[in-house]
Amino acid sequence: MYDVIIVGGGVIGNSIAFHLSKRHYHVLVIEKDTIGQKASGAAAGMLGAQNEVGADSPLSSLARQSRAMFPPLAEELKSLSGIDIELIHSGIIRLARTEEEAKQLKQAADRQQNSGEDAEWLSREQLKEKEPNLSADSMAGALYMPYDGQVNARLLTKALAHSAVKLGADILEHTEVQDFLTENNRITGVRTTTGTILANSVVTAGGAWSRDLLKKTDLALDVYPVKGECFSVYHDEHLMTSSIFSPGCYVVPKSGGRFIIGATQKPDSLDDSVRLDGLHSLIKRAIGLISELRNAKWEKAWTGHRPQTKNGLPYMGEHPDINGLWVAAGHFRNGILLAPITGSLMADYIEGKPVNDTFRLQQLSHKEVNL
Repeated sequence: MYDVIIVGGGVIGNSIAFHLSKRHYHVLVIEKDTIGQKASGAAAGMLGAQNEVGADSPLSSLARQSRAMFPPLAEELKSLSGIDIELIHSGIIRLARTEEEAKQLKQAADRQQNSGEDAEWLSREQLKEKEPNLSADSMAGALYMPYDGQVNARLLTKALAHSAVKLGADILEHTEVQDFLTENNRITGVRTTTGTILANSVVTAGGAWSRDLLKKTDLALDVYPVKGECFSVYHDEHLMTSSIFSPGCYVVPKSGGRFIIGATQKPDSLDDSVRLDGLHSLIKRAIGLISELRNAKWEKAWTGHRPQTKNGLPYMGEHPDINGLWVAAGHFRNGILLAPITGSLMADYIEGKPVNDTFRLQQLSHKEVNL
């Protein structure tokens, strides 16, 4: 008998397991494949609290709080698991290709500065000085956000899982949850491909796969997959310091001369294949940003399926009809960034602390959930 079963072994599920285990809950993580194999393992690991989340978004405060949690979390995970999550505070540069985009990013810089964030508009000349290998002559400038860093997404997920286990959690891989067990509108456990497992609470954190599982409870969660193709290369030279973000392409420098380049967006697709048209577009864009990448050495290509919602906000709350059944899904491109705060919040909610109304499910119809 467990206190909490978490369905989904990605970064969100393991963050929840880690935070609950720190509070002495007996936790089981159930993963149908292996830990961090899906979207969490495919992510580039950018912590774009400013780049990805607008100052007027309901996620803005959470994103910044979560980003601030990473330095102490990195130390804690290293101490517990021995894994370095490769936290780097190298900033993100968001490029403006046209004067109109430059105008918008200058306004974004003003808004961020007014809200107390560090943000700097870089002219074309300043951009060339900061990143000499960037093809800045074709740009109108850029927004530089120095505190939007990055981590190794795969290692973060692994470190959270190992740390949760060190604190007493259990992990069950290659096991699929087939249904929820309830009694008098109260969760009692789950039925899996290997048998029945009982628990006082269950958290559905299955990313893009959460929708199909929750259909069994008559909850029409509007989480849907967005397929993204990425690839990685190596280069002998230190080509850049900051992560580069441009419409249709990002380039993230990793340790050892490795670069992750992504990502395409194909909604409502769970296809795992990598298509040449997607790679061709990314390669062309990446070389257009950093011409020396044409001499990089190929490593590999892969896909991930990011869980998106209609309005871009994740769900974090209790099922409207089944007590003790919780949902944490729909983080889209910000799952890595929001993992620490999501784990902490979901642990708070399960302990009975108030749920943030922006993300809760109780206010919504059990037939169609639309925030």
